[in-house]
Amino acid sequence: MVTASTGNHGAATAWAAERTGMRAVVFVPADASETKLALLEELGAELRRVGSDLDESKDLAREHAAANDLPFFEDGAEPAQFDGYEAIGLEILRQLGEPPATVIVPIGNGALIIGVARGIGRVTGVVAKEAPVMALSIEAGRPVDCDRSATFADGMAVRVAIPLAVEELRGTNARMFMVSEREIARAVKDYAAAGIRVEGAAASALAAFRKTGWAIDATTRERFRMPEHDPTVLIVTGRNIDDELHRRCVEEPDSFPD
Repeated sequence: MVTASTGNHGAATAWAAERTGMRAVVFVPADASETKLALLEELGAELRRVGSDLDESKDLAREHAAANDLPFFEDGAEPAQFDGYEAIGLEILRQLGEPPATVIVPIGNGALIIGVARGIGRVTGVVAKEAPVMALSIEAGRPVDCDRSATFADGMAVRVAIPLAVEELRGTNARMFMVSEREIARAVKDYAAAGIRVEGAAASALAAFRKTGWAIDATTRERFRMPEHDPTVLIVTGRNIDDELHRRCVEEPDSFPD
């Protein structure tokens, strides 16, 4: 199985491949997190470190799969992924006993938020300001071109929108927020103060929550079907962050651009 990833999707693919008697070949960008690369190797993935960003790595992975007659697994373009992530929404419902006001979900290629929305209905998406392609695509009603994915939150570092994911995400009626690198770094710091190590994408939901103060007016609540007093749930998507980057977030969050 061939895939492309900044790390966490590749790790999941490698984990599943090992359990089904397959081998995972994971293409990663040249500047991929060393922490995530170590995890991929631990899980038995064959690494190909090529491409300047995720989408360039993906193009090379797709070419490799076609040339060698291998299946290519594209994160965000596989409907079965959405069904799998639906379990997260259902789990939240089971734990709370009733629907929350909303679930704030970090967005990379969009598979996670689509699946959570299937399970729970009310979702809010968050993208990095430096990797805004999914928010721009939802606003435009179609996949749009974007010239950047320069966020340290590598799980959200997407430059090219996947048409199926855009179509599915539009159907969720999700509210969308953008957060800056500084806001994400401050959220990483806040988690660290609580004894929780998170990577940038995982911290973005807290960044979005704090950015707005979650002051929801009546019109917004009606539009997004949000109850008045139910809790808000933040999806925390991973802890795989390099030590030096984590240190900078914790000690120097304001050194990141706003």
